[in-house]
Amino acid sequence: MGQNQQAQSQDEELELISIQDLYKSFIMECPSGSLYLHEFKRMFGVHNGTPESEYMDNIFRAFDMNDDNTMDFIEYVAALNLVLRGKLEDKLRWSFKVFDGDDNGRLDRSELRKIVKIIYKIKKGNVPDESGAVILTSEQVCERIFQEVDVNSDGQITLEEFVEGAQRSQWLQSFLRLDINPNGYIQKYMCDRKLTEPRDT
Repeated sequence: MGQNQQAQSQDEELELISIQDLYKSFIMECPSGSLYLHEFKRMFGVHNGTPESEYMDNIFRAFDMNDDNTMDFIEYVAALNLVLRGKLEDKLRWSFKVFDGDDNGRLDRSELRKIVKIIYKIKKGNVPDESGAVILTSEQVCERIFQEVDVNSDGQITLEEFVEGAQRSQWLQSFLRLDINPNGYIQKYMCDRKLTEPRDT
């Protein structure tokens, strides 16, 4: 077996172990097989009233592919796969769905401002310009995004404008990238559970 084939085989084994671990944690947390929003937030260690909470509301809605207000394991894994391994265009389309609060296929300034403020808080206000020398305010970030992607200057961003603009802009891709690894959150959550569970004597 060549080195490349061996590495690919190891990756596949790791991926299988990861999915098995995810399934175990999913079933432990959701014996019914359905994950509700409050359970989803708990699995990621997100509490209501935090900047992440509102963002997770939108993420859950985007994950819920059949709009039944729950997430099954297949939806959960498909969404994680998209977030962690998906192509840039697919990730951008998914991000747009998260941002589009009223689901009308367009982002206006108030929708974008709302989500920018949440991401800005998650990043603890550390959002530099392209040079890295100037830290931008959330309002500057919002205006910058409109300058980057609103090609017809109509004050609204369509899905196509968003995807094409973000593909052109390394700065915007960097802003949208949240250093959140859901699998890492879940592994930590499961480890914490094992530490707090009473041991048999």
